Amino acid sequence: MWRKRAAAWLFICITGLVLLAARLIQIQLVDTETFSKHHVNLLEESVKQRTQELVIDNGRGNFLDRNGTMLTHKMVSVLVLFPFLTKLDWDIEKVSAITNIPAADLQKAVASAKKPFAYGEPDPIELTDSQTKKINGLNIPGVFAVEKKFERSSVPAEQLIGLTGENPEELARRYPNKELSEKTLIGVSGLEESFDEFLLPEGKSKLVYHVDGSGAPLFGTNVKYVDPANPFYPVNIRTTIDKTIQEKAEKLVDQYQIKKGGLVLLNMEDNSVLAMVSRPAVNKKDPYSSAGITNMMTEQQIVGSVFKTVVAAAAIDQNLDDPMRLFDCSKKINGNPELTYNYGMLNFSDSFARSCNRTFGELAQELQKQNPNALEEYAAKLSLTGSVGWQGEVFHTSNFKQLADEDKGRVFLSDEARTDSNYAAMSGIGQHEVRATPLAVANMMATIARGGKKEMVRAATKIEYKNGTTMIDFPENSLAGETISPYTASKLQKLLREVVVNPNGTGRWFQDLPYEVAGKSGTAETGKYENGQQLHNKWFAGYFPYQNPKYALVAVNLDVIDSEGGVNQLFADMVKMLYENDQR
Repeated sequence: MWRKRAAAWLFICITGLVLLAARLIQIQLVDTETFSKHHVNLLEESVKQRTQELVIDNGRGNFLDRNGTMLTHKMVSVLVLFPFLTKLDWDIEKVSAITNIPAADLQKAVASAKKPFAYGEPDPIELTDSQTKKINGLNIPGVFAVEKKFERSSVPAEQLIGLTGENPEELARRYPNKELSEKTLIGVSGLEESFDEFLLPEGKSKLVYHVDGSGAPLFGTNVKYVDPANPFYPVNIRTTIDKTIQEKAEKLVDQYQIKKGGLVLLNMEDNSVLAMVSRPAVNKKDPYSSAGITNMMTEQQIVGSVFKTVVAAAAIDQNLDDPMRLFDCSKKINGNPELTYNYGMLNFSDSFARSCNRTFGELAQELQKQNPNALEEYAAKLSLTGSVGWQGEVFHTSNFKQLADEDKGRVFLSDEARTDSNYAAMSGIGQHEVRATPLAVANMMATIARGGKKEMVRAATKIEYKNGTTMIDFPENSLAGETISPYTASKLQKLLREVVVNPNGTGRWFQDLPYEVAGKSGTAETGKYENGQQLHNKWFAGYFPYQNPKYALVAVNLDVIDSEGGVNQLFADMVKMLYENDQR
């Protein structure tokens, strides 16, 4: 009996040792970089226990503006100090003299530090090139002047660029075949999300030194610089944003207290986004659960009278724009007397300039009788519905979208609405179910200004390797589908200019601007109320200079009462700013 018990215990012990050995092999040799379901990098964690480090660059790719300036981050030359300096007799006075930082402040900062730090973080003191050379010329162990990557306190075009965060579950879902740390940052919105696969880090750049249990140097004061040493990564996304124009546009939007809305500015030369401002701004304390993360410029909105541009295009092609025909603009679209905007009898051109609802309600009904799909077809021809952001084949992705979170516009939601004359009249003035993004409205203006040529809107022109060479180009692409004829575009151009030059036009405020403007206003009823007052979306969409178009601009203020929240002054100041910028 005792032999059986001994044999059983021996078997249990051997089995336990085998399992223990297997576990050790798994930990030490097999799953060293992706241990457990949390994919813990045991090599990194073991190094952390016996080292202290300062990350200089987290390794994630960067976003640049069209001129090569970093948008989300900045590289700053800073003074880096290591805690072990408290155990050394170092020349603090020389460091103080070079940096103009009092010696007492340096000493106090080092004494309270538990890990390496850039002096003055989170707003470090920036060193000049001369100061950087002098500091490193001192050769003091634990004292360095290095260029470190910092996130900007205010990121231009933040909703367009997007946000990043840690999300282990989403990381595993997106990249099941990649061995990545749970703490790897991934894009959760905007371009950060669209380009996420290209932006993933190859590794961090950091200063490292080894310590014992008390934090004292283990191998002397030898600090090592650790870098992935890959000349190609991290990559840079070259956006189309002009940082200077973007920052000025954001100041103007905030100056006019736009709480919900913003603007889109397109460079018509290559149909790209020069500036995009969305409000509300991102809440830094709680970015992912606030409305600020939403890019209002790529979200569908009620467009109101801006949609009359679509009705006008269809009317021109169907010969419904007879200049001798008069419309009774003393009535609303339902036939009741128009008490607020009683314009009397107006022809087609004056109706457009003064934005007469009766005219375009009637025209929409006539178009519907001829073809129930007419409004939708012309909205598509003017790129107002569907996606307008750049998309195409990139590597293994056949339908890569730069603006992955872009909404599509629409005219009708049901066949019933499509064939109902009352709904047609409401749709003709941009109400009922009509929706479009401010980005698509801007692209509609650019399409008209170009004579009917539809193009995709780019937010990025290329992906560049770290060494500056091109990894991927995003060429100018035409939008698929039919478009309006050059003749129709020419007549629309004159109508849009008449909005400004007509003494009674809704854009007459823009007559004295340094650039000649053509465009269309819009005031849409949202169906929402605040303190008993109806809320509206206020629009002005246009392009300029009229004779030689260069810019398409949309300014919109959402959910404001009728007597407030206009966008005319914002649009005008943007035109003035761009004119002054071009003169320089």
